[in-house]
Amino acid sequence: MEDATEIETTADSIDGPLIFHLVADLLGFVLYMHQQIPSILQDMSLEFDSMRSEYAEMEAELARSGMRASFRRKHSGRMRELKRGFRSSEKLMSAISSLQDALRLVISESPHVREILLILGGSPLRPRYVYRLCFSHGKMVSRDASDFTKNRAAEVLSRKAIRALVSGGAGSGGYPGPTKLFLLVKAPTSFNQPSYFLPKRDFRYNKKIVPFCLRIKCKSQQQERTEINEDPQTGMSVSLKDCRSDDLIWFQCRHVIKGLASTVPSAEE
Repeated sequence: MEDATEIETTADSIDGPLIFHLVADLLGFVLYMHQQIPSILQDMSLEFDSMRSEYAEMEAELARSGMRASFRRKHSGRMRELKRGFRSSEKLMSAISSLQDALRLVISESPHVREILLILGGSPLRPRYVYRLCFSHGKMVSRDASDFTKNRAAEVLSRKAIRALVSGGAGSGGYPGPTKLFLLVKAPTSFNQPSYFLPKRDFRYNKKIVPFCLRIKCKSQQQERTEINEDPQTGMSVSLKDCRSDDLIWFQCRHVIKGLASTVPSAEE
């Protein structure tokens, strides 16, 4: 049996934007630590946008008349180089963007999400690694559901979560080869967005897999006595109040992130 690592946030409430930015940051962490992307996600995004912008500018310049043949050849060569660069990661960046859009959607409709899974492997049923997040929301605070601005509390929480995962050995299992990352969210049965999520009422991954589990709670939250039971899926002690409810089921995001082949040899090689 392995207990979840508890992490406190200084925020009075764990609202939708806090959850979104935590999951988005952990998604990038998981992809990078398991060598599914060549650099941290923020750097990849900046480089991708920069190449696309430079390509568009050079394309506009090339369309102008009066450019000398030598400059035209130079421009064309650079454009081919840029196109190869951003096309190699275009599908990946598009999948990440689509998954983040889906995450915003489910959080907007169900801001008090209790549990989220990030699963790395060939399929959700037979994962290589599972990252499980449980949330104790604290007091309810009204906030604009469309406002996903990242604040200081979100930045601090992401750093705490990543440090906790690193301390727990996350990413130390070697390079699994190019694989997939799946997002599953436990949401009310009334949630209905078939273009983005598929209901998986009886979802259970391979019981041999022990997940990296984080329980996120508010620092100001009063200590409440809640029923503790053993999760039959993971064998971990969990709060039934925080992570389980009869009207909550798993929803699997339709958007799947496929990792890039790594050029960096694993520690095992």
